[in-house]
Amino acid sequence: MAMLQTRALDKWFGGLHVTDKVDFELPAGEVHCLIGPNGAGKSTFFRLILGEHLPSGGSIHFDGHDITSAKPFARIRRGISVKFQVPGIFKALSVRQNLVIALQDHHAPAHLGEEVDRLLEFLNLSQADRQLAGNLSHGQKQWLEIGMAVGLRPKLLLLDEPTAGMTPDETFATGEMVQALNREGVTVLAVEHDMAFVRQIAQRVTVLHFGKIFAQGTIDEIVADERVAAIYLGESHD
Repeated sequence: MAMLQTRALDKWFGGLHVTDKVDFELPAGEVHCLIGPNGAGKSTFFRLILGEHLPSGGSIHFDGHDITSAKPFARIRRGISVKFQVPGIFKALSVRQNLVIALQDHHAPAHLGEEVDRLLEFLNLSQADRQLAGNLSHGQKQWLEIGMAVGLRPKLLLLDEPTAGMTPDETFATGEMVQALNREGVTVLAVEHDMAFVRQIAQRVTVLHFGKIFAQGTIDEIVADERVAAIYLGESHD
């Protein structure tokens, strides 16, 4: 069963056709990466899924429900969570307080502390739990927001360039977190430019180009596709 499905999804901004009749299907339990050159329409596609933009045409179904016109909060309640590229953390509060705020409406008070402790360990932030979030390293801030997103226990986790600005070691550790979440049953859709990270986590990859699906397949199939190399990797195999 598809966790997420779009049919003939369209988005126009004035005369600009940013999302062009996209038919996309994400099976439950899959880790899927969305790649493409700048201006391909990846961010708009994400915002259509989240409800930040309403489509000009077509439909969006999530977990068997038509959410095409649903408000963003209604989509979150159905089980969609997101981590944006720029961390949206509370810098003046501690790491623990950030997680408590994110989780408090989704867990019983008696179990909240236990859940926060579990997340801190999962995020490699147990030793920094009393530290102000604004004083964390860039990679740790990214991990904290991932924790705030997964603390909602989503069915679908959207990740918008989650490794941007990370060191190679931090990027690899982030990939291990994504793989662990997937083993727990979370379906993941990630927009990403780091091809090493895509290779680490993705079971399938979709390439967007000029708002359309240009190619789909495994990472090996995508990297071997000379058409993709020409538009995205900037090279040819000839």
